[in-house]
Amino acid sequence: MDCKEFEKHIPDYIARKLDYPTLKRFSEHIDKCEDCKEELVIRFLVAEGIQRLEDGNAFDLQSELDTRLEETRRKIRFHNCFLYFGFALEVVAVGLLAGIVIWVLL
Repeated sequence: MDCKEFEKHIPDYIARKLDYPTLKRFSEHIDKCEDCKEELVIRFLVAEGIQRLEDGNAFDLQSELDTRLEETRRKIRFHNCFLYFGFALEVVAVGLLAGIVIWVLL
């Protein structure tokens, strides 16, 4: 993901509307690009700050953004584990089917 594409996805990230592949690329980019991370921080503070001021709620937006970024990383790790587990099950199933076919044929 390049910086221009990253910036395009910031509103969807803030609204929690990114699909998994986009979320993964978004997270990978933010870990590498300080300029984009700064842009995300600014846009998050503005978007969430205005909403909180209108609601009259107390807030610590920087810690909320840090929490959301950590949640994103956990979600990606969980999804990756799920994909690897699914792949392992597929390999076992193919092995079992091949074993059954060989057993039947012999």
